[in-house]
Amino acid sequence: MTRIAVLNGWCRNGWAGLLAVALLIAGGCAGSGPKVEGRIGVLDPARILSDTNAGKKAKDNLAAFSKNRQTLIELDEKELRRMEEDFVKQATVLSPTAKREREEVFRRRMQEYQQKVAELNREVQDKQKDVMDGFRDKLEAVVGKVAKRLGLQIVVDSSKGGATLYREDTLDISNQVIEEFNRDYP
Repeated sequence: MTRIAVLNGWCRNGWAGLLAVALLIAGGCAGSGPKVEGRIGVLDPARILSDTNAGKKAKDNLAAFSKNRQTLIELDEKELRRMEEDFVKQATVLSPTAKREREEVFRRRMQEYQQKVAELNREVQDKQKDVMDGFRDKLEAVVGKVAKRLGLQIVVDSSKGGATLYREDTLDISNQVIEEFNRDYP
């Protein structure tokens, strides 16, 4: 047998063998092994935050906390403006030493103000994290309850800008979660 004849024989048998293996694999994949089926639900956590009693309370709590901190900042700002205006008015009659002292006092007060602003911003961020973590814990419990009742195996966040690019409206369980949430956390 020549090399060409051997090669032709292998090609005919080789392709036939490859085709047979491919059919076996495809048939085996389609017919054997557990078929994965599942029920999926989607929800919008931002909507649940804004449409539930507990979510509204959490948002109001955060708003009040932030407003309180903002008021403290505004009081300090007014005091700094007053100090600056007084300095400008009196600058012409103050001695060079008195000017330097006032400038130093103002500079120190400005640094204290900036530190206070940073501290109050951290407090607001920490409060926001605590409130949102607490809300998220409640949300997860309620979603789990609703999902089990509906026979869902997974619930996906469908917020705008999230990982869910497409969903059918029939998969949205937000209304059921809002109703359950309001029952559990009036």
